[in-house]
Amino acid sequence: MSEMSMETVYTALAEGIDRHGPEKSDMFLAKVCLLLAEELGNAERSLELIEAAQMNMKEMRQPAG
Repeated sequence: MSEMSMETVYTALAEGIDRHGPEKSDMFLAKVCLLLAEELGNAERSLELIEAAQMNMKEMRQPAG
């Protein structure tokens, strides 16, 4: 995916999160992820990507030191 396409997808996700507010943003993101996983059609790869996202979140939460 090109950088421009990635930015467009990011913008659409951010707007969706904003549109549904903090009380429904988790549900919105879960639905998007399930739809993308279904489109991918590969449960094993979907699980690998979920794990990659979890690892990235752990790295982001490390305190600056």
